[in-house]
Amino acid sequence: MSEILSSLRSLMASHSPPLDALVVPSEDYHQSEYVSARDKRREFVSGFTGSAGLALITKNEARLWTDGRYFLQAIQQLSDEWTLMRMGEDPLVEVWMSDNLSEGANIGVDPWCVSVDTANRWGKAFAKKSQNLIPTTTDLVDEVWKSRPPPEMNPVLVHPLEFAGRSVPEKLTDLRAKLKQESARGLVIAALDEVAWLYNIRGTDVAYCPVVHAFAIVTTDSAFLYVDKKKVSNEVSEYFKGLGVEVKEYTDVISDVALLASKQLFSSFSSKSEDMEIDSDQTDRLWVDPASCCYALYSKLDADKVLLQPSPLSLPKALKNPVELEGLKKAHVRDGAAVVQYLVWLDNQMQELYGASGYFMEAEANKKKPTSETSKLTELTVSDKLESLRAAKEHFRGLSFPTISSVGSNAAIIHYSPEPEACAEMDPDKIYLCDSGAQYLDGTTDITRTVHFGKPSAHEKDCYTAVLKGHVALGNARFPKGTNGYTLDILARAPLWKFGLDYRHGTGHGVGSYLFVHEGPHQVSFRPSARNVPLQATMTVTDEPGYYEDGNFGIRLENVLVVNDAETEFNFGDKGYLQFEHITWAPYQVKLIDLKQLTREEIDWLNTYHLRCKDILAPFLNQAEMEWLKKATEPVSVLA
Repeated sequence: MSEILSSLRSLMASHSPPLDALVVPSEDYHQSEYVSARDKRREFVSGFTGSAGLALITKNEARLWTDGRYFLQAIQQLSDEWTLMRMGEDPLVEVWMSDNLSEGANIGVDPWCVSVDTANRWGKAFAKKSQNLIPTTTDLVDEVWKSRPPPEMNPVLVHPLEFAGRSVPEKLTDLRAKLKQESARGLVIAALDEVAWLYNIRGTDVAYCPVVHAFAIVTTDSAFLYVDKKKVSNEVSEYFKGLGVEVKEYTDVISDVALLASKQLFSSFSSKSEDMEIDSDQTDRLWVDPASCCYALYSKLDADKVLLQPSPLSLPKALKNPVELEGLKKAHVRDGAAVVQYLVWLDNQMQELYGASGYFMEAEANKKKPTSETSKLTELTVSDKLESLRAAKEHFRGLSFPTISSVGSNAAIIHYSPEPEACAEMDPDKIYLCDSGAQYLDGTTDITRTVHFGKPSAHEKDCYTAVLKGHVALGNARFPKGTNGYTLDILARAPLWKFGLDYRHGTGHGVGSYLFVHEGPHQVSFRPSARNVPLQATMTVTDEPGYYEDGNFGIRLENVLVVNDAETEFNFGDKGYLQFEHITWAPYQVKLIDLKQLTREEIDWLNTYHLRCKDILAPFLNQAEMEWLKKATEPVSVLA
C-alpha cells in the first residue's frame, strides 16, 4: 500500500497543475454500485473491498469514507496509513476537503468516474476557499496499477420478449413521449441497467450483474448504442438493425455527445432533420441524469441547455410489467426451494460433523469436531453448496451478489464476504446469517435468513424477535398512495427502538428483473433520499431489518415484496391505498423466536406465511426435504 500511495503522490506532484489531493471513487464510467475487476480502483489503492466508499489521498494523508454497512469491515481491511471516515458521523468528504485543504488547493479526479451531481456539489463546497476541482486527463490510478485486469470481452445477449414483457419499440415510443413532454430533443443514458432494460439486452461484463458496458443516446428520431463492437455478433447486429438502433464503438460516445450538443449527430436509420424540429430555445434541451451521467460527458454539453433531472427510464424500469412480475414470482419459488434444500443439508451436516442439536432442538453442542480437514465446514464451503443448489434450478445464470455467509461475530459485519484464506469455520453454538440471491432469466432474487443450530441465548432471541416484529410490521403495512419509503421505514425499526436498538442500513431497496439486485429510484430508508419517490403498485422492494452486535453476532431477515393495490373499507381523500405481497418463500426459525413477545396478529401471520411456504415449495422438494419443511412450518401458539 505504501508503494501505491508514494507512486500516486509522485504523479500528483508532476501533474499539470500539481494536485494537492486526489479523489478515487468506487464508481466506474457509469456510476455503478458493482463494478468489474478492472474498475476497482478504490479497492486497489486502499485494500478495502466493500462496494461503497471513496478514497482521498493528500500529500501526507489517506482517508476512506464509507457507510455504516462497512464500518467494521473497513477497520479490519485498512492499513495504518489510512484513516476511516464514517459517513453519517464524520464530515462529508467535500466538507472535509474544503475545511482542511489550503486556499486555492487543486483536487484531482477522473471525470469519467464522478457523477454530475457529485462534481457540482463539490464545486460549490470548494468555492468558499477558491479551491479547484481538476478533471485529470488520464486516471492516475491506472498509471500506477501495472497488473490491472484487461477489459471484459463478453458477448451482448438479447433478452427474449418472453422474459422482458415489453418490446424495444414500445419502450422507445414511451421514452420519446417523455422527451416531448419535457421539451427535450435527446437523452444521454449512462446507467448500465437502463441501457440493458431499454434495448432488451443483457451481458456478463460485471460480476453478479447481467449487463454489458455500454452507453446509449436516444433522440426524437434516432437511437444509438455505444459498445465494443467485438462483443456484438452478426445475429445481435441484425437485431439492432431491425430496431433501427445504430451500434457504434464504446469510445465514440464522448465525440457523439459533443455532436449531439451541436445538433450534428445523425443516425443512418433516420433523416437528417432533427434540428429542423427545434423551434425555440425552450425545446433545444438535452436530458441528462445527474446521478448516473459522468462529468466527462456532461462537460461536452452546453450547461444552459441541459435538463438535469432523474432519468425517464428509472421509474418505468421499476414498475414491473405483468410478464416481469410473473417471472419474478416463479424465480422466487425456485430460489426458495434451493434455500430450503440448503437449510436441510446444513442442518444435517451441523449435527453429523459438529454434534449440534440442530435446527429444531435447543441444546448445547457436544463439541464434536470433523474428523478431517476436508470435511470441515467453513462460511465459504457452505455458501458454495447453496450456489450449487441454485445452479440446478431452471433459468439460473449466476448469483446476484457475493453471498454473505457469516458466523458469530462475522455476522455483525453487515456486508461481510468470506475469503478462502480468512473465513471462519461453522460453529454450532453461534448464530449463522446468510444473505444471498441469484440471477435467473425470469427474475432476480435476494433473501436473508438467520439461524442457530445450538442453543441461542435469551438476548439473541429477544433481538431476533424484535427484528422479526419489524419485518412483519413493514410487510403488513397498508398505506395511502403517494407514501414514500422514508415514511414507512420507522415500522421496521420501532420494535428495536423499544429496546434502544437499531441498525445502520436502509430497510428496503428495489430489485431488478434479471438486472441489478439493488434497483431504484425508490427505497425504504431513514436516508432523506427515500423521500424522493413514492411507492407505486408493481414495484418490488425488500423488507430487511436487522440488528448487529459488534464482536458477537448479527441478525437480518429479508423477503422481497411486490407493491399492490389494496382493497380498503374506506378511501379517505380518494387517494387509494397500497399493500405488500411477499414473494420470497423460506421458513423463519421458530426456536429463535420468543413467541410470548408476538401479538395474536403476528402469530397468525407467521402461521399463514409458513402454511403458504409449505404448499408453494412442495412440488420442488423430495420426501425428506418436505418432511423437514413440514416440521419447520408447524403452526405455533402461545399457551395462556
